Amino acid sequence: MKLYNTLTRRVETFEPDDGKTVGMYVCGPTVYDHLHIGNLRPVIVFDTLRRYFERFKGWKVLYVQNVTDVDDKLIARSIDTGDSVESIAQQFTTAYFDLLETVRALPPSESPLATDHIGDMIALVQRLIEKKAAYESDGDVYFRVAAFQGYGKLSGRTLDEQEAGARVATTEQKENPLDFTLWKAAKPGEPRWPSPWGEGRPGWHTECVVLSRRYLNDRLDIHAGGNDLVFPHHENEIAQAETDSQKPFFRFWMHNGMLSFDGEKMSKSLGNFAYAKDVLARYGTETVRYFYLSRHYRKPLEFSDDGLVAAQAALRRITTLLADVTAELRTAPDGEPGQDGRAFRETLAVYRARYVEAMDDDFNTVAAIGVLQELVNAANRFRNTTMGSDRAVLRDVATLLRELCAPLAIVPPESDRPIESIEGALIQILIDLRLALRTKREFDLADLVRDRLDACGITLKDTPQGTLWSRQS
Repeated sequence: MKLYNTLTRRVETFEPDDGKTVGMYVCGPTVYDHLHIGNLRPVIVFDTLRRYFERFKGWKVLYVQNVTDVDDKLIARSIDTGDSVESIAQQFTTAYFDLLETVRALPPSESPLATDHIGDMIALVQRLIEKKAAYESDGDVYFRVAAFQGYGKLSGRTLDEQEAGARVATTEQKENPLDFTLWKAAKPGEPRWPSPWGEGRPGWHTECVVLSRRYLNDRLDIHAGGNDLVFPHHENEIAQAETDSQKPFFRFWMHNGMLSFDGEKMSKSLGNFAYAKDVLARYGTETVRYFYLSRHYRKPLEFSDDGLVAAQAALRRITTLLADVTAELRTAPDGEPGQDGRAFRETLAVYRARYVEAMDDDFNTVAAIGVLQELVNAANRFRNTTMGSDRAVLRDVATLLRELCAPLAIVPPESDRPIESIEGALIQILIDLRLALRTKREFDLADLVRDRLDACGITLKDTPQGTLWSRQS
């Protein structure tokens, strides 16, 4: 398995230290609102990576995702609405986990709340002050960036470059405009906790250091999130963690590309966003997952209805084949397949190997989906040209397709049942009716059934083993 490591800026071989357990920390939501469709990309991307690790590599994954339930955005929303920070956080934390279920993301192994670990954060800040890597100023505490020689190694930015284009507002309280907040003194009406520097609350960058180390211990394998977190959030995490422990933080840092709309980064502040729950309700979970995974995770992705419609059509080719094969096999003749069937069965191992090769190559879901579509094409050609016991090999095709789709979660469980129970069953009823009409020598009516099915995109083929049906490509 090879993955791109943002820290080293190259693709490297990845495997867990003990060969069997992976520790993953994926930055979670700030629960002040529903997630927009751009926020959903890391959820789907890293859920899929986790699924692949578990299903194809046989690794156990400890998947930790924090919930930021105190933050500037929550406080701003509380001021706007008049609701308490606690009630807003509770409302949107529930909404977030409902969304995870909707999008079929596996639940995190641990989902710690920031507010449950304030004491641990205060302890970290205190240790950094003792190491002269942080300082207190008017009740706030700042990390002294100049004290950490490795600052900028994740983002590739030098201190000089950062100072020239500093995003952080300069204040008289700071020694250096790049110094970042570890503890914020409480303002009137804000949530607050007691500390050696007065009442206040921890900074966001401190939260993820504490929670990742608390719940993963020494299994600091992969830290992941959107590439907008590389700087300053993840850079600031590394500075704190490595200053505190005097040893490397996470081994691998993975970042997905941003979602854009009309060429601009999607964001609530710009107003160019759609809520994830609304897009999922319109297009369905599997279509949205397919849409995201049909673009390499590190590349930017343009959001559009046209793209989702295309994903819907491409996904339908897979689910349609599964449904059709399931319906056909109910009446397929038993017996060992002949030469053609055995030859086609042997090709299935090649498709599986190519899929694994793609996923092992920096998690290339684009190439993996391409293998799925090639398998569907080959299976449809086989269905349209093969008769008799050879067709029983389609059962192996369906099994393989479900196996390969499982990490991507693009085929719902028992996905063929709605189509099989309604559409497939109705087609079979019409085939049986046509046979009864032919038996009664009512050929005109029998031909009418065939022609009407053909007009609906269903082709019938009469064989010695019975009438077979397939969808027109």
